[in-house]
Amino acid sequence: MADLTQATQENLATIIEGIKAKLNMANTAVMRPEDFDLEHYEDLLYLYNMVQKKASFSINEMTAIVEELGGMRKQS
Repeated sequence: MADLTQATQENLATIIEGIKAKLNMANTAVMRPEDFDLEHYEDLLYLYNMVQKKASFSINEMTAIVEELGGMRKQS
């Protein structure tokens, strides 16, 4: 397993891909690693660790997670 304590683009990609896989997101194209800045790395890592610990998610939990991720995306 990668050392996710370092805020790198590679680790950011690992975190985003891990969250998408755990949530079984149908439309994974809407959440790409390049859509996120390293300035949100600590928050993304926290969210990743939380998601990895849970076995399943309610609709409300999934909605909250996706909204949180949306708030961390780069602004166009």
